[in-house]
Amino acid sequence: MGSLSLPANANTHSGNLSADLEPKSFADESKAVIDFIAGYYKNIEKYPVQSKVEPGYLSVRLPDTAPHSRESLDDILKDVADSIILGLTHWQSPNFFGYFQANASTAGFLGEMLCSGFNVVGFNWLASPAATELESIVMDWMGKMLKLPSSFLFSGTGGGVLHGSTCESLCLNSGSLAAKSAKLVGIPPANFRLLSTSFLTEFSLSPHTVCAAIEGDIKPGFVPFYLCATIGTTGAGAAEDTTRPNAEHVAGPSQMRKPPSWLKDYVVHYLNGVELADSVSLNPHKWFLTNMDCGCLWVKHSSFLVDSQSTKSDIMKNRSPASSTSTNVAPVIDYKDWQIALSRRFKALKLWTVIRKHGYSGLMYYIRSDVNMAKRFEAMVAKDERFETVEPRKCALVCFRLKPKRESDGSELNRRLVDALNASGRAFFDTSNVGWCLCHTLLHRNHAHSRPSYRRFMEAHSGKGRSAVVIARAREYKRLIFSHWLIQLTNVTIYI
Repeated sequence: MGSLSLPANANTHSGNLSADLEPKSFADESKAVIDFIAGYYKNIEKYPVQSKVEPGYLSVRLPDTAPHSRESLDDILKDVADSIILGLTHWQSPNFFGYFQANASTAGFLGEMLCSGFNVVGFNWLASPAATELESIVMDWMGKMLKLPSSFLFSGTGGGVLHGSTCESLCLNSGSLAAKSAKLVGIPPANFRLLSTSFLTEFSLSPHTVCAAIEGDIKPGFVPFYLCATIGTTGAGAAEDTTRPNAEHVAGPSQMRKPPSWLKDYVVHYLNGVELADSVSLNPHKWFLTNMDCGCLWVKHSSFLVDSQSTKSDIMKNRSPASSTSTNVAPVIDYKDWQIALSRRFKALKLWTVIRKHGYSGLMYYIRSDVNMAKRFEAMVAKDERFETVEPRKCALVCFRLKPKRESDGSELNRRLVDALNASGRAFFDTSNVGWCLCHTLLHRNHAHSRPSYRRFMEAHSGKGRSAVVIARAREYKRLIFSHWLIQLTNVTIYI
């Protein structure tokens, strides 16, 4: 009890005892894994998009104890093919239209390989100088691409850091995530406010609503200290007017979260007033061709963040490698003080690779093409008497629904449509409650794959009459996504 008992044959082992990364075997087996992944992507449309397994399916397929002896990679990959893939919902499938998008690209994958290959733990500068310095460079690159004020860059009073996602930045989330963050930092639920939005403001916060809520809390003695504004909400693409309900209205800092989806020329006017915020956050892994996970956080005053997170352990001090003394070197960035955890991955390599492989102009083209596709799709919806948009298109996001004969039947009609599509296994869809109605949201995302010909992949029956929705893909394949979160869309042709 309390000790590890070893079997009688514990000292027997066949093959190479070394568990280290041996270059030749690494090269050979890595190629096998890459070939396996390439085959998965080649055949991804053959799988049911949504997994059909029941809870607990894997426990009857795998042993309940770990293997005693080493097993071959071939055996491992066979189990992945036979058992693991069976339980996957295929987020990278061109027919996945649910939740939110999870970007993947060759550049992002290559950057992830470099990150894992070096396997450094760059918690401070000395632990890996390149990891720290590349991250600060890439964060300034991204900040300049977003045209953030210089106060958010390292040349000013602020700077940027890479987290896993904006959820890791406790003060930078909206909706239920912000409520969870409030709990984590000790703010009782009664002191957290979710403010209502409406069609009249296109589901963004109105200055009147914000000011009324603040004034209502100040009167009984509460101290409002945090406001989270969002540019491009996940369900409706709403954008707050950041020039009005901001820092001057609250007795403390104001935070702003900026999803990465609608960048550059298409959101410059939305960023007016960002200089009033104390922090800005976005997730490149949602629409910036960067594989999971990658979240950017900029702060206007980095000293505030560092003071709250810094650790004074002697072993973690930066020491000059050229000196035998233990005195601290000149001030450098220690990213352990920009996050809650100590350890951190070399994520900057991934984002750096993506930006360099595509370039600013390539990323701009990617965004523009998606917005143009959304415009075309919105026009298609407008021409079809059976469908309607729920609100004006926001950049690349289109919220639309199947028209009901009676408004009271609208949500049920569209829910049945989605259920029928999901049950087919040929696609996975989701919905969004926008105001008083349930609808489909489509966010266009360019996927430059080719297909030899048009082909139909889905038909749905909804309501009393037959309502067939046929989505066909052209040779220049671009991807379509229905979802009630921040979602991807595609260049498709829709025939009704």
